[in-house]
Amino acid sequence: MSHDHDPMLHALATDFDRQEILVIGDVMLDRYLWGQVQRISPEAPVPIVRLTRESEGLGGAANVAMNLARLGVRPRMAGLIGSDADGQRLRQALEQAGVDAALVQEVADWPTITKTRVVGGHQQMLRLDREEPLAAGTVQEALLAAILEQLDQRAPPAVIILSDYAKGVLTKALCQAVIARARAGGIPVLVDPKGKAYDKYRGATALSPNRSELGAAVGMETDQLEPLLVAGEQLRQRLEIDFLAVTLSEHGIALLEGEGEPRHLPAAARAVFDVSGAGDTVIATLAAGLAVGLSRLDALRLANLAAGVVVGKVGTTPITRDELHAAVISGNERQQAEKCLALEQAAALVATWRARGERVVWTNGCFDLIHAGHVTYLEKARRLGNRLVVGLNTDRSVRALKGPERP
Repeated sequence: MSHDHDPMLHALATDFDRQEILVIGDVMLDRYLWGQVQRISPEAPVPIVRLTRESEGLGGAANVAMNLARLGVRPRMAGLIGSDADGQRLRQALEQAGVDAALVQEVADWPTITKTRVVGGHQQMLRLDREEPLAAGTVQEALLAAILEQLDQRAPPAVIILSDYAKGVLTKALCQAVIARARAGGIPVLVDPKGKAYDKYRGATALSPNRSELGAAVGMETDQLEPLLVAGEQLRQRLEIDFLAVTLSEHGIALLEGEGEPRHLPAAARAVFDVSGAGDTVIATLAAGLAVGLSRLDALRLANLAAGVVVGKVGTTPITRDELHAAVISGNERQQAEKCLALEQAAALVATWRARGERVVWTNGCFDLIHAGHVTYLEKARRLGNRLVVGLNTDRSVRALKGPERP
């Protein structure tokens, strides 16, 4: 296995289970209406979607917490929901996923933010948002008081994530109070930002804006990447942020940390079906990586691979630990020697291939020594599917078949 991957694989195998991460932000309920499009409506030039099924998931900051839970981290969630049926479903889904939702508070006469997406085949056709503005005031003050009280009374989290969807939970006062408390306790604070008023994130450990969000924050067009990243570095210095992780869609991720030129990680996705929730996966995986002691670059590599997995799915779908493990093993930079895997690693990789609809072919042999007949046989096996898994007989098995002097 490549030494570059060893820290990431070790973290996935052992360390994630012991970490607690606190997520604060705008929680939402995602509802999906799935169907097929076969014709255009005679009433208006719009497609008719024949509904086949419905599903619900967690969105916004709640999706960040769900990503952490699927990775094996123990997440805590702080946010606001309405005192309505959607809010209760959201809270129940958090608790069923293993998320500590004690800091999720109900707000009277305010609807839980709900996004309903209509999907025809693999294409999102329409999105309906149910939300009302949340004015700054006593609701956020009460939430902040509960957060600070829990930070005083419980063991501190390894990392705090501020997941901002500009819905009103993360006011400047709340952000600055949390950042100040975290800095005093040596707790990293990672921010998935929104809007133009980045001053409220001053002093955080890291920001993870996408290209358009960074452009809005620095007041620049986004067509020229190099000057945009220069402005991003200036923003980082002005706000006293340790580093920026700028997600760049098909161009991967850029790491800005004030040491020479930005470091670029190429995009890991092979096919992009839906970018919904990809930013949530990036911030969650980055936080998990830092929590277990990975370097910024290794944690960002892990986050980049995770994003490559989730954009290949339709809908807001969290990354799982097995999927991320398989993505690390099958990364684009994988060397020939890295194709030799233990059984549990191979099983995780096969599960990922099958989830993509790929056909996996299995064969095995002694290959002692490998000859032209073996090569022809393996070439033919490879043509039977998308992926070929070759099992190598153990030395004991080879000796039983071929005698005590083999292999």
